Amino acid sequence: MSTMKLRSTKIKDSLGDRLFLIAIYAALSLILLIVLYPLIYVISSSFSSPAAVTSGKVWLWPVDISLKGYENLIQNPKVMSGYANSIFYTAMGTCISVVLTIMVAYPLSRKTFFGKNVLMMLVTFTMLFSGGLIPTYLVVKQLGLIDTRWALLIPNAIWVWQVIITRSFFQSSIPDELFDASEIDGASDFRFLWSVVVPLSKPILAVLTLIYAVGQWNAYFDALIYLKSANLFPLQLILRSIIILNNSSNATDALKQVERQQLAELLKYSLIVVTTLPVLIIYPFVQRFFVQGMMVGSVKG
Repeated sequence: MSTMKLRSTKIKDSLGDRLFLIAIYAALSLILLIVLYPLIYVISSSFSSPAAVTSGKVWLWPVDISLKGYENLIQNPKVMSGYANSIFYTAMGTCISVVLTIMVAYPLSRKTFFGKNVLMMLVTFTMLFSGGLIPTYLVVKQLGLIDTRWALLIPNAIWVWQVIITRSFFQSSIPDELFDASEIDGASDFRFLWSVVVPLSKPILAVLTLIYAVGQWNAYFDALIYLKSANLFPLQLILRSIIILNNSSNATDALKQVERQQLAELLKYSLIVVTTLPVLIIYPFVQRFFVQGMMVGSVKG
């Protein structure tokens, strides 16, 4: 009986602990509102009428619900081609970046790899100092990548910070005993990497995939510099041109000019929703691995 009473007894929080928890929940609720409100405002504005958006009537819920912004985007054939190009750049670029990052980070994580400290110093040096825009453009031009899809996939395929995180993850999560056991069994380095390291590295792979995918999806500056053909433009560059075209209207009729300005303001919010929707859909599925991989990969430097 005494054991049952002890199990059913619950320690009550003191007044100070309760006040502290209330303060924590209040602060977190405030932060949640600060984060959610801009997202709700953008979505509500994208589903409102152009006049309601420009007049400032929208502050939380849609006003005079309208799909005019999305209709204008769908009717533009360049938007669909830009979407297809962005999906290709994101998928292909993410695969290339993840593979190359693992191929660079794994050897640097091995204690038996000769010269790893020197190579790591050189890799880190590129994060602090770069050749600049003009030398980079000249290199891309000499390689014959100007106005090709490879110009958006190869030059920025590896991010140094992701190499550091992946290297730290391998050092802290892949024991040397596994490598010794596989070596005894006759497995090569590539076989060990593919059969042992990769299956045990799902958290860091999710981190790399998400970061590289978001970076590729949002990138437009490289396309602005290296691409000339409109059929190769990613979605971000297409949307930028649409906004510029609507803002620089030469309409002589004052009423048409006002309508153009209202539509341009509405398109901004519709474009934000269109461009962020894929990321918002993917993130919940990889969020668990994202947090785990960042925490484990950041334990050691």
